[in-house]
Amino acid sequence: MKQDKAFVKEITPQSEDFSRWYIDAIKKAELMDYTPVRGCIVFKPDGFELWERIQAAMDKRFKETGHRNAYFPMLIPESFFQKEKEHIEGFNPELPWVTEAGGEPLEEKLALRPTSETIIGHMYSQWIQSYRDLPVLINQWANVFRWEKRTMPFLRTSEFLWQEGHTAHATEEEAREETMQMLEIYREVVEQELAIPVWKGQKTPSERFAGAIDTYSIEAMMKDGKAVQAGTSHYLGENFARGFEIKFLDRDNQFKYVHTTSWGSSTRLIGAMIMVHGDDRGLAFPPRMAPTQVVMIPVGPMKLREQVMTAFDPLFDALKAAGVRVRADLREETPGWKFNEWEMRGVPIRLEIGPRDVENGQVILARRDTGEKVTVPIAGAAEAVTKLLEEIQQNMYDKAVAFRDEHSHLEIDTLEQLHAHIAACESDKKPSGWVLAGWCGEDECEAKVKEETKFTSRNIPFDPPVEKKTCITCGAEAKHTVWFARAY
Repeated sequence: MKQDKAFVKEITPQSEDFSRWYIDAIKKAELMDYTPVRGCIVFKPDGFELWERIQAAMDKRFKETGHRNAYFPMLIPESFFQKEKEHIEGFNPELPWVTEAGGEPLEEKLALRPTSETIIGHMYSQWIQSYRDLPVLINQWANVFRWEKRTMPFLRTSEFLWQEGHTAHATEEEAREETMQMLEIYREVVEQELAIPVWKGQKTPSERFAGAIDTYSIEAMMKDGKAVQAGTSHYLGENFARGFEIKFLDRDNQFKYVHTTSWGSSTRLIGAMIMVHGDDRGLAFPPRMAPTQVVMIPVGPMKLREQVMTAFDPLFDALKAAGVRVRADLREETPGWKFNEWEMRGVPIRLEIGPRDVENGQVILARRDTGEKVTVPIAGAAEAVTKLLEEIQQNMYDKAVAFRDEHSHLEIDTLEQLHAHIAACESDKKPSGWVLAGWCGEDECEAKVKEETKFTSRNIPFDPPVEKKTCITCGAEAKHTVWFARAY
């Protein structure tokens, strides 16, 4: 038992240092490792499988809505960025450049893509000639590069994996419908599959994607009260179409510019899922995302192991046949060590079976989300497990909603009240959470909130819990109700 307690102590408690807890948990669970290049990580198999599951959930929905996958080059000519000035200004501080190849300087610098609007805009200008060619609905699964000053594995890295959708439409109405459709797909995946509640809304102009007319996002609250932007969808209007001369001959025999969209989500969803559901024991994965949903552990004396395995092996096969992602831990470690190990790795259900359980025709199921144990008959164990996995999925979502609501503050109407709130939270060592506040629409007022409190606007929610009447900064009439929070 002494060994088990020491094992858990290797993870820093969340209340002591949340960021340290996060690093400890993902390293201990072997989701990733650092590399010699600053801000670049290795996705170890369990970490990459999380991304594969997110990919599968999104890709299915993308294809159901008519999108197809393609792939575009990683290297983008510098001149392409000059065609959309706001775009290059937004990304220039983060761009890594290739200036030499084969020992010779290049005629033109090539950027490692931070996003692909420019190269895709160039290709669309060659592919689109007529209204018959529209809409173009393409998604790309790729890596991108943004030379971040401050990095954190999965959440913010110099190279990361993502998907980026790029579509072209004949009308603004169609493009805007596309923008909102994809935002809703993000919400559905993140809430239903990752069990993370989000707020859908529109970004303020200062937080808008470089080159976009309008940017929309889903925002999620972490257990330290900070926000993570979990997905964005942009209506680009004719901005990139004009920059790259993407024109089409319409039904009225007139040449017109297409209306484009782009939308993306990334491996930061892995980090968000860990920060929303994990605890001092380590990771806790929603069953639909978990690389391993059930770990089976035989208990009892080794001399009786053969008796246990007569029931263990058929049950393992039954779970696999039922579509459960199951693993058996037959290592020569103590059961207590194994319990801690798999709790730390976030496996939703631990299945224990010993000699007495075999005699009684039963197994014990231990839940990662609540720690509760239930005893079920071996004969119906596979069915009981699949039902319990769905219960755990729903419970983890409900717990995340309860935490978010508890740390969402609707009563703060002035900057002075926000300062007092932050001071009180820091004194009590509690998360300051999110604040719903009014905003007059002036950039100076939004900037002052950030300057004085480090709270940034997350989005203007489509369905806020309440409508705010006055601006948090200047006290004038509020044009918008905005979520403010500190963010990753």
